[in-house]
Amino acid sequence: MTDKKLTINSAPNLAKQDIESGYVSATALDNVFKANMAKFTGGISPAGLLSLYFTWASHLALSPGKQASLAEKMCRKAFRLSKSSPSMMQKDSLPCIDPLPQDKRFSDPSWQQWPYNYIYQNFLFTQQWWHNATTDIDGLSKADERSISFIARQMLDRYSPSNIPILNPEVIQKTKKEAGANLISGFKNYLEDMGRHLAGELPAGASNYIPGESVAITAGKVVFRNHLLELIQYTPVTDQVYPEPVLFVPAWIMKYYILDLSSHNSMVKYLVENGHTVFMISWLNPTTKDRDLDMESYREEGVMVAIDEVSAIFPQQKIHATGYCLGGTLLSIAAATMAREGDSRLKSMTHFATQVDFSEAGELMIFTNESEISYLEKMMWDQGVLDGSQMAGAFQILHSNDLIWSRMVHHYLLGEPESMNDLMAWNTDLTRMPYKMHSQYLRKLFLNNELASGQYLVKNKPIAIRDIHVPIFSVGTEKDHVAPWRSVYKLHLQSDSEAVTFVLTSGGHNAGIVSEPGHKHRHYRISTEYDNDCYTDPDSWMADNELHIGSWWPQWKGWLKEHSGELIKAQPIGKSICDAPGTYIHQK
Repeated sequence: MTDKKLTINSAPNLAKQDIESGYVSATALDNVFKANMAKFTGGISPAGLLSLYFTWASHLALSPGKQASLAEKMCRKAFRLSKSSPSMMQKDSLPCIDPLPQDKRFSDPSWQQWPYNYIYQNFLFTQQWWHNATTDIDGLSKADERSISFIARQMLDRYSPSNIPILNPEVIQKTKKEAGANLISGFKNYLEDMGRHLAGELPAGASNYIPGESVAITAGKVVFRNHLLELIQYTPVTDQVYPEPVLFVPAWIMKYYILDLSSHNSMVKYLVENGHTVFMISWLNPTTKDRDLDMESYREEGVMVAIDEVSAIFPQQKIHATGYCLGGTLLSIAAATMAREGDSRLKSMTHFATQVDFSEAGELMIFTNESEISYLEKMMWDQGVLDGSQMAGAFQILHSNDLIWSRMVHHYLLGEPESMNDLMAWNTDLTRMPYKMHSQYLRKLFLNNELASGQYLVKNKPIAIRDIHVPIFSVGTEKDHVAPWRSVYKLHLQSDSEAVTFVLTSGGHNAGIVSEPGHKHRHYRISTEYDNDCYTDPDSWMADNELHIGSWWPQWKGWLKEHSGELIKAQPIGKSICDAPGTYIHQK
């Protein structure tokens, strides 16, 4: 090293001699460099992308048969498009290639007119060809194949004709009709969004959904608080209640009140009105000083403390424990540890969009390899946390068509006002993730899949999901890109419970769970597998189980009733700290 002294904000990885001498090591220099670079790349590793590109390119270069096939496909697609061109000039001509069912970019009738039909169909052929070019390559692993295919799709989507004003007939027609007023409105929308972003303000309309005012309004009290959580007990509204309380363990990636949104779609309110005593964990929104909170902190000081408090309030009763997303994974870790230690305080366990086996964790695995995790760790190491906006950016990339490009077209090019509802507003109420916890979560669960392989350690001893023998109710959602339902379904391979009831519902990771009775266009499938039943693969399960129209909530309500005791007289809440929704929910 030279004699130039380097200064950094935080340096937990510095060697002791480096600190004592006042100089940093080569490792610390790498950490600082990568941490600052990661702020400009959104936490995505350039080295990882380059490595992936060269892996793909080298395998393709060594596959002359694949190259010949791609050349043949290119010529065939070009010939088919040119042959169809004359008919495209005719009114009501049929397309020679259709978009995928979920692709709504070209659904407007104006796209079926010449020359726009030729433009978008050429794009779809190009998109299809690139999918062929990045898949089914000899020697390329499935993980690398998914990643390079995803990257190619993202690059193509950026240059979709729907995103280019002079190639988008919807934009052209509206610009002509309004003499450019839509572009002026769109520019105003852009300036307003940028102003709010730079000022750290919520998006337009989100201020109409403030916790404790219009959302998270179910009556209750905070009955316990520590550094990591506030525990809310909700006020009973029925004269009689089931004896076993329900404890929610939400994910701390976002705030808990997705389970207590407005009065018409609050799951908490639904349970309380149906005779259940409900407790909810409201997690701390961590800051840099909480950088060393780890997975064990969230288990021991979070879930186990909450169980202890609920048990103290209802000492003779077992608990219906319910976890959502990461909260469900943590609950499973806690439940497996309790089973190992002979702690029988759980009556049942419910999972909402929860994974315990991460071997097929969907498109999030694209960001989960050694290069990406190591690079992301440097950014978190510098900040002490993973900021909510950085995490939200990763989720937006996964569904860029819907969350980025479609919004850009409608909000900025067509000049349309942006609507806001309670679920969308909740999605903007971002939280942070502690450095140490998130690093362990990515490495232990996503990268190494330790929980599914019996290698996850609690108190230096491995735990196993198969040790959990209480009845389980698990919900997966059809369009989930965070916890794909086939990955959620893998619980059947891990569990040794007496009975696992699995529900597959319409919607995505959030909207599929917020699926209250009366919600339009909802459906679900449900079945129960007992401990002596043979395993059914997910696709066969889906084909074998009948589609039911409506909400799955009543099915869960009936399941909870089935696994609960006889009704008893409701008791008022005892001592409390403050009214629900508490204080942690307001932390920014």
